Amino acid sequence: MSHQNESATPRRTFLTEAALGAAGLAAFGQLHQTASAAEDSPSGSLIEENDVVLFQGDSITDAGRDRKTAGKANHQPALGKGYAWMAASELLTTHPDAGLQIYNRGISGNKVFQLADRWQADCLDLKPDVLSILIGVNDIWHHLNGRYDGTVEVYEKDYRVLLERTKKALPEVRLVICEPFVLRCGAVNDSWFPQFDAYRAAAKRVADSFDATFVPFQSMFDAAVQYAPPEHWAGDGVHPSPYGAALMASFWTNAVLGHTT
Repeated sequence: MSHQNESATPRRTFLTEAALGAAGLAAFGQLHQTASAAEDSPSGSLIEENDVVLFQGDSITDAGRDRKTAGKANHQPALGKGYAWMAASELLTTHPDAGLQIYNRGISGNKVFQLADRWQADCLDLKPDVLSILIGVNDIWHHLNGRYDGTVEVYEKDYRVLLERTKKALPEVRLVICEPFVLRCGAVNDSWFPQFDAYRAAAKRVADSFDATFVPFQSMFDAAVQYAPPEHWAGDGVHPSPYGAALMASFWTNAVLGHTT
């Protein structure tokens, strides 16, 4: 996509408002339409009054959250400093009287089987009404660096077993499956591909099988790098910068609240 004939003002607007966070992305509409054109838009908001909302995943979700205050709903240190906190802030701003209880139980380094190992205490016991999961980058990263012998087939199988267990315990839970993503910079090089795309595809199949809302983060970042280099969004190619986290939070809330552009 060439930018030679584009006005500089929309580009500056996009970057400035992305840096400000989830509150007011006027230029986000164009990006959202570009990145999610092939996805099914949810028919309405997943959020209802008095919902328990739980974010689960690895370090991207963890984002330095305070374990000592993990039991406090809607508590910034317990929600970390990443997209989960920013998305929670948006929900609590747009639904101030809804009685929402929002938690973060992401743990750095986790793969799917490690979610399963702690699922009773860190998910099922919380009885979430809305459960959002972002998992997968460690399943391939740790395979590439020799620390894990899992495959994409193991990833998908483990993911399905985890969600079957979840639906059995919480049959009414509303699921949000986030697409694992990377940007081509930092730790991410050609050795990740095309294998990483198979993990993305597996996450989409799982989302479809369990009638989950799918948040296409990779498609979002593929569009975002047209506006700023990959390092702007995630310096090491995996962990989002504040700008990347803000973009994720906006994209996540658009999907979960049923907003269309």
